[in-house]
Amino acid sequence: MLDGCTPWPEEFAARYRAAGYWTGETFSDFLADRSRRFADRVAVVGAGQRWTYAELDARAAATATGLARLGVAAGDRVVVQLPNVPELLEVVFALFKLGALPVYALPAHRAGEVSHLCTTTRARALVVADRHGGFDYRTMVEQMRAQGSAPDLVLVAGEAGGFTPLAEARTAQADPSVFARPDPADVAFFQLSGGTTGLPKLIPRTHDDYLYSVRASAEVCALGTDTVYLAALPAVHNFPMSSPGFLGVLHAGGTVVLAPDPSPQTAFTLIETERVTITAVVPPIALLWLDAVEHGTQRDRDLSSLRVLQVGGAKFAPEAARRVRPVLGCTLQQVFGMAEGLVNYTRLDDPEEIVTTTQGRPLSPADEIRIVDDADRPVPDGEVGHLLTRGPYTIRGYYQADAHNATAFTEDGFYRTGDLVRLTPTGHLVVEGRAKDQINRGGEKVSAEEVENHILAHPAVHDAAVVGMSDPYLGERVCAYVIPRAEPPSRGELLRFLRERGLAVYKIPDRIEFVERFPATGVGKVSRRELRRELARRLDATR
Repeated sequence: MLDGCTPWPEEFAARYRAAGYWTGETFSDFLADRSRRFADRVAVVGAGQRWTYAELDARAAATATGLARLGVAAGDRVVVQLPNVPELLEVVFALFKLGALPVYALPAHRAGEVSHLCTTTRARALVVADRHGGFDYRTMVEQMRAQGSAPDLVLVAGEAGGFTPLAEARTAQADPSVFARPDPADVAFFQLSGGTTGLPKLIPRTHDDYLYSVRASAEVCALGTDTVYLAALPAVHNFPMSSPGFLGVLHAGGTVVLAPDPSPQTAFTLIETERVTITAVVPPIALLWLDAVEHGTQRDRDLSSLRVLQVGGAKFAPEAARRVRPVLGCTLQQVFGMAEGLVNYTRLDDPEEIVTTTQGRPLSPADEIRIVDDADRPVPDGEVGHLLTRGPYTIRGYYQADAHNATAFTEDGFYRTGDLVRLTPTGHLVVEGRAKDQINRGGEKVSAEEVENHILAHPAVHDAAVVGMSDPYLGERVCAYVIPRAEPPSRGELLRFLRERGLAVYKIPDRIEFVERFPATGVGKVSRRELRRELARRLDATR
């Protein structure tokens, strides 16, 4: 384990190995084995490319050799910020072959978040696209370099500008002597938390724990060599990566189709042409797809190959869930999980009422859950409480975050998820909300404190408070209450200021309210509850 990471206690590690949950497989073993078993099958499709398993493995090996020649070695951290292109899989498996650790950044992240990842992990390299979604990542990296927060080695997929082209990192012939095989109990990569107190915390995932969740998810989701999975969401999200995600599909010998965006037109075209059998989306996208078929321009698309639509990332309203089968003609599978570990699924043979009204039950028989009140006392069956969990694929601590870990985990290793849930008699969980001060905007977690800090940097702002506001499509949107110093900035000016500070697109406030003061609690703190109530009243008045 790396310094700053919390290992599982040995008694638990021994138990998980004895039960066969942890098998000693590494990610480099994973791809090598599948490339032998499924050599000529198509592994990945995207951006006009089709690679077989053997080709994916060969490209990863050649890129690993090139990265080694550029100075990347076992134990190095490399921030990877690539959209849904085949090169994403090539790069991360190349890093696994070297024993280097990918640090996953979302395409929507900007200079603030990426700088934080590079400096916190002391990244050896950064891999970005040239452009995606109208954003130029090379300009972002130039800004980071000017601030001293970019690593020396920057590789660009596409037109590299003044940086190193990713294509030049790929050698003509692989050199296996540069490969390394880490301990399966070691950290394999870092994912990002949603974050409730500012910039994202780093989640260390080991080979053993993560690959168990991949194998178990592939089994629950009944994946096989005939599976064609559409990665419609950003593939470095935990959901489309491992629940079962592209890793689960590669485990089973299926085909991963990478979509550049999740719009109905793009996704439905790929479902038709590639005969996609399963895909995963967040509720706002599911609603767009349903409306496109029921009321829009996509009603004549051939979606007959689609067997399963997974919906997760945020709670899916039962009213919308009930529309999936009649409108899209496929089975709905609800998925409720977190990058820190625990994943819950409705099963493919669950009754329709359970599928449409619950968020599933735990993946593993070794998943332990507690539902407790504010004093950590178990609540009666069926009542709402805080969800705590531990198990063979739930982390025991964030990276280099001792102070936060002291409150985020119990003394006996249970992770405090921040979710409010209730347990049904069938063992399924129903998510009732979030206890943490965090906004869930269509599956993207937004820290109110982080956005407030950016707003407060504006010279015309005296104070700011950010809260979530209910939204039928995204679940929640971001509303910023602002107390100006004198003459308030215009909304356009304030939004432009936040963008220029490198705040991720999904964190930019959807609504700004200028006020003279905030409601206060009895001890003088800002009452976010009253702000939410006031916002709800304003929204109701405009409907």
